[in-house]
Amino acid sequence: MLNIVIFGAPGSGKGTQSAKLVEKYGLIHLSTGEILRDEIKADTELGKLADSYMSKGRLVPDAVVIDILDNLIGKYGDAKGFIFDGFPRTLAQGEALGEMLEKHEEDINAVLCLEVEEKELIDRVVKRGRVSGRDDDNRETIESRLEVYHIQTEPLKEFYREKGVLRNIQGVGSIDQIFGSIEQVIDQIGK
Repeated sequence: MLNIVIFGAPGSGKGTQSAKLVEKYGLIHLSTGEILRDEIKADTELGKLADSYMSKGRLVPDAVVIDILDNLIGKYGDAKGFIFDGFPRTLAQGEALGEMLEKHEEDINAVLCLEVEEKELIDRVVKRGRVSGRDDDNRETIESRLEVYHIQTEPLKEFYREKGVLRNIQGVGSIDQIFGSIEQVIDQIGK
């Protein structure tokens, strides 16, 4: 099984590149953001809880997200692999994801870190908000999300570097150029 974490600041292109990975490698895309937004839209209890955090640019509690992912991995036990998009976002989540995967006798094969400068990230997210109508894609929220990313999420780079699975990918250029760099990494894993 091929298990990939796609990693980067909000607006770095994780969702776009994940879609291409799904198409080429047949992986299951687990976007915690999409999963949580679906719960919010359905007005479930989980959705209400998630919204109380997400609307302020804060992270949803780890235990909630790990339980969701554990259930989904169990549901798709015959999958070729998974793309974890938007999770982990903290060292504790990285450790919890590793422990949860170990229960399924799996591990992370690669962490693809999409590198994009902050000004470009803000421009992308504000533009995405205008196009998609997502309320959480505005300048104030993205600046808050970037601050959270730098404090809580960036330390994961070193965590995964020490495990030997971190791969930095230049996240600026055409979608296909960026995906070409990702393909090189994934194809090396298969060898």
